[in-house]
Amino acid sequence: MGYGLLRCHGRQLTVVDSGTIVVTRGQDLSQRLGLLLQGFEAMIERHQPDEVAVEDVFTARNARSALTLGQARGVVLAVAGRRGLPLFAYAPATVKRAVSGYGRADKQQMQHMVQVLLCMLRLPAPDEADALAVAICHALHPRVT
Repeated sequence: MGYGLLRCHGRQLTVVDSGTIVVTRGQDLSQRLGLLLQGFEAMIERHQPDEVAVEDVFTARNARSALTLGQARGVVLAVAGRRGLPLFAYAPATVKRAVSGYGRADKQQMQHMVQVLLCMLRLPAPDEADALAVAICHALHPRVT
């Protein structure tokens, strides 16, 4: 599972931290979800973000993959809810439009655009780029206060 934290100064975005929480596929699903929970809680504790943004549920071709992704997303939602963090969700096409200008951009295009927009020296890993793209979308998305 990727994560990305940005600091926003107007429209200027700076990466605070990003990466992936890695779990081993060979482990039982409950163990993997437990490790995701620990990793996400540790990251939240370390950085104390003001808000959490996630990608909205999408339809996957493989029902088993969609269910597993939904369970991992549920871990994030539960942690945000337990800590009282405002949660925002964005459709995949909305994230892609915000970052690349094209709602059907592929993974490589998104990785490259995230690298360029955030002035990163290295190309972010795919899951990390996905999380940073959601963070960019959230940061640039107008909200009514």
